[in-house]
Amino acid sequence: MSTVRSVVRSVVFAALAGSVVAAQPALAQTTLTMSSWVSPTHHITAVVLQGWANEAEKVTNGRVKFQMLPKHPSAPPGTFDAVREGLVDLSYVTASYTPARHIMPMLPELPGAGDTALVNSVAYSRIHWKHLHKVGEYKGVKLLGVFTHGPGQMFTKRPVHNINDVQGLKIRTGGGVAEAVAKALGTSAFVKPAPESYELLKSGVADGVFFPMESIISFKLDTVLEQATLFPGGMYSSAFGFFMNEEKWNKLPKQDQDAIDKISGEWIARHAGQSWDEADKKGLEVLKKSGVKIVNADPAFVAEVKKRSAPIIEDWIQKASAKGVDAAKILAEFREELKKVAAGK
Repeated sequence: MSTVRSVVRSVVFAALAGSVVAAQPALAQTTLTMSSWVSPTHHITAVVLQGWANEAEKVTNGRVKFQMLPKHPSAPPGTFDAVREGLVDLSYVTASYTPARHIMPMLPELPGAGDTALVNSVAYSRIHWKHLHKVGEYKGVKLLGVFTHGPGQMFTKRPVHNINDVQGLKIRTGGGVAEAVAKALGTSAFVKPAPESYELLKSGVADGVFFPMESIISFKLDTVLEQATLFPGGMYSSAFGFFMNEEKWNKLPKQDQDAIDKISGEWIARHAGQSWDEADKKGLEVLKKSGVKIVNADPAFVAEVKKRSAPIIEDWIQKASAKGVDAAKILAEFREELKKVAAGK
């Protein structure tokens, strides 16, 4: 009798153990929502976000999956709050859209930054995690990484040769440093979300836009522009923070947190920077084929932009210093880091 009881007990235990093992993957699997406030085909959605999500699924062995929402749950500037409040689990925002909240990320947006998105993104990422993160401007969300787009250039519906030609032009910018530079040059700058750019140019509301080269493809601008005026390293950049709802992050098993941490930080900066540089090259190719005139700003024009932009740099130093950091020293360190990254270090 005891033998029969032992056999039954063994069978029951085996069945229970099997059901626990079988249930574990289902219990451990998490699906997180992502969203983007630009189109599904835009570089940042299709390559930066989706590329990272694919990698995250891979490093967690499929335990963490991502679902891209068909519609962003807020206006672009409201993205930080949308993630913090759980309307979506992961998204990103450019600091230019939230200047009152994000002062530190204006650092890599300043004129005189890197010649490529990769150089700018990696240098910025290193400085952010070393000096800027402790200021707490991303408090309330789990910041995964920071990066920038490529050099921001000037695109217009009319010829531009010098500083006089831009006086009074209605220029769409994303705000932040780009807007400040546009105003310093004497334009009538205004702020509108990037996806509205095509209609703004086509309707005549805007005479031009400030964008990285990649945006020509993303927003189909080659048909509504006459000239691209290029400046060495661009006149500005735009800095992005990519983040996750803090509560959802805290609920992930440590094993998955550790795996995702390995593809965060500088990994994200490199992934975004390299892919954005590729997208900028494609944008330049499209521009060349479209018949839009491409002009390299002459030295006098470049010098004038630099001179007029100097107070913008001083303004950032002042505002950042008010947050309790040595902003001038950090800016100098960032510029040294740009050189290191450009040299492959």
